[in-house]
Amino acid sequence: MVTILLGTGFEPVEALAPCDILRRGGVEVKLTALEGRVVEGGHGIRVEADCRLSELDEEKLEMVVLPGGLGGVHSILACDKALALVRRAYDAGKLIGAICAAPQILAKLGITDGRRATCYPGVETAMGGALMQDAGVVCDGAVITGRAMGSAEAFGLALLAALRGDETAQRVAQEIVSCAR
Repeated sequence: MVTILLGTGFEPVEALAPCDILRRGGVEVKLTALEGRVVEGGHGIRVEADCRLSELDEEKLEMVVLPGGLGGVHSILACDKALALVRRAYDAGKLIGAICAAPQILAKLGITDGRRATCYPGVETAMGGALMQDAGVVCDGAVITGRAMGSAEAFGLALLAALRGDETAQRVAQEIVSCAR
């Protein structure tokens, strides 16, 4: 199971495009709210989460995904329980994905230190010891990072490939007539 953490002000495309791609690939995905069930993303778009962070079944967790959007990123950075979940998942060898401004969450936790990563232009200064790459999506071991909303489709396909293999990701890319793969 994959959890996509939704903090108030998250970037909707960066959460929903990967969610859709993963579900098309047969992956169970839980849109997970930090608090209440309905989360307001950027641009006034409201999303009803599948569960609250307090209800998440960590035993089934395969991957944690962090969408960007500065408000959402700040919400996650201010939530000790969310940061602890990301740390526990990473320490347990689970896959971690972060896109746009969200890779700075991984940097704060030391997860990107010494790893290749990408992020939204201008956020590099918050990336600590990451080895920054000029790319839409960067995969380095268990950590997958994406640059921005324009990379959300490629990011979702990379997440799917990491979980279910290249063949599944290629099938989904063909089904959605992807320009990303």
